[in-house]
Amino acid sequence: MTLTVATWNINSVRLRIDLVRRLLEQHQPDVLCLQETKCPQGQFPLKPLAELGYRHLAESGQKGYHGVAIVSRLPLDRIEMKGFCGKGDCRHVSVVVAGKTPTVIHNFYVPAGGDEPDPEINPKFAHKLSFLQEMDEFLSGPAVPQHHEALVVGDLNIAPYEHDVWSHRDLLKIVSHTPVETEALKAMLKRGAWVDVMRRHRPEPEKLYTWWSYRAADWRASNRGRRLDHVWSTPGLAERFDRLEIVAEARGWPQPSDHVPVLATFRR
Repeated sequence: MTLTVATWNINSVRLRIDLVRRLLEQHQPDVLCLQETKCPQGQFPLKPLAELGYRHLAESGQKGYHGVAIVSRLPLDRIEMKGFCGKGDCRHVSVVVAGKTPTVIHNFYVPAGGDEPDPEINPKFAHKLSFLQEMDEFLSGPAVPQHHEALVVGDLNIAPYEHDVWSHRDLLKIVSHTPVETEALKAMLKRGAWVDVMRRHRPEPEKLYTWWSYRAADWRASNRGRRLDHVWSTPGLAERFDRLEIVAEARGWPQPSDHVPVLATFRR
């Protein structure tokens, strides 16, 4: 038996619910974690997904901004939402999937950080750095209960390695690839003993992207991508990692998100 978990920044779930259906019909993950749902709490459009067998929902939503959700065809236990930086933003939701060893799934949407990578003049970047610090403390402590495995998935809005971006040199001063961000994310991985299963499966120097800007007239031709979406696991779960799929063609679907789905499969 296997467990397949997908993560996707959908950039408005109500606008793109047909794309969510398409992904579920074509790839049939067991669990789908969505970010930037932009959907008020209690208004998630579950019905068309329930028709496909995805009847279980955990959500943390707010009107017009942010928002995360987990839909599943497996029962979800211990639904929890954690706040960060005292802002009340909906950027985290977690669930437990039962099994011989229960698996906690943490779904994150890390702040983008604005355009200027200077916390002194850009409050959005300062917020991002504070969020990362609190996230680090959480993921190295209470995020993994005893006798559980765990996953961290979501839009972490950082491309940490040289080949996670189309040009390491050109993006060193661009938010999402600045040294202060990339080093914070690498330290978080190390401190919490997390495994970056995407990079374990496709190690550097292979180029690996999950996001292509809306600004590109032809995203395929320019291929100026970044890996902003991540799948981390506890070491025990990493040993049962089976396969990875990045659904790049979703970037070319009608009215697409600028992110594409990532699916990770583990042997149960």
